[in-house]
Amino acid sequence: MTGAVVAVLAVVAGLVALDRLGEGDVLLRQRCTASVGAESFELTPTQTRNAALIAGVAVRRGLPARAASIALATAIQESRLENIDYGDDAGPDSRGLFQQRPSQGWGTEEQIMSPLYATGAFYDALVRIPDYQALPITEAAQRVQRSAFPAAYADHEPEGRAFASALTGNSPAALDCTLRRPSRSGDAVAVSASADEVFGPLGGVPDGNRLVLDVDGTLGWAVAQWAVANADAQQIISVSYSGLEWLRADGGWTTAATEPATLTITVADLPG
Repeated sequence: MTGAVVAVLAVVAGLVALDRLGEGDVLLRQRCTASVGAESFELTPTQTRNAALIAGVAVRRGLPARAASIALATAIQESRLENIDYGDDAGPDSRGLFQQRPSQGWGTEEQIMSPLYATGAFYDALVRIPDYQALPITEAAQRVQRSAFPAAYADHEPEGRAFASALTGNSPAALDCTLRRPSRSGDAVAVSASADEVFGPLGGVPDGNRLVLDVDGTLGWAVAQWAVANADAQQIISVSYSGLEWLRADGGWTTAATEPATLTITVADLPG
């Protein structure tokens, strides 16, 4: 038996051992996909969590999905939806999801590094643009950002629209995340607090490792898919709403018995 074959067999044996220990998915590439119509786009869990915040703030403010599309296309171009703490040669003091600059009046560095603040500041500027909804996404984004590369926003219009449609609840069950098994127990109270921070008070009732919310319609789907987007960070293992359920272990949405206008988010409850 050659050395190469021995090495391959050793790797396979190691992966089998990991799987038996419940750690076989350590090599799984985590990702989230928004599928709207015939188009599908993929982001990392961290990017998707930031996208869900951006879309959720639009929902909270009563803004149309178009506003979220513009904001998401902008953030994808400016930071790849990462809350980065550095700028570039064109804007060395640029920070955060939208690469906003303290020197340009966007706020302090500390404020801009808060995704919630940065998103609110972006929408504050966007809604001051007359008829922004009728503008091409790249033009609306440029009027807010005043970028040195205004055409670049157009590159991200399709994925911005797809994630906006899913995360504002306009496309039900359109977001799926492929994730590793939870590494620790979750906290339903913390999930409730995080959801309230984005959407405003939702009146969620934590019950053990479950959070139950009375929501319906588009808002219900926005919160449900926000929960899927936050499943990795919040150790969420299932989300059920409107006759469908997302299971972390399986991925995808499947039919399930659910109470009308009731959203249930379940977090991991691991021993020890």
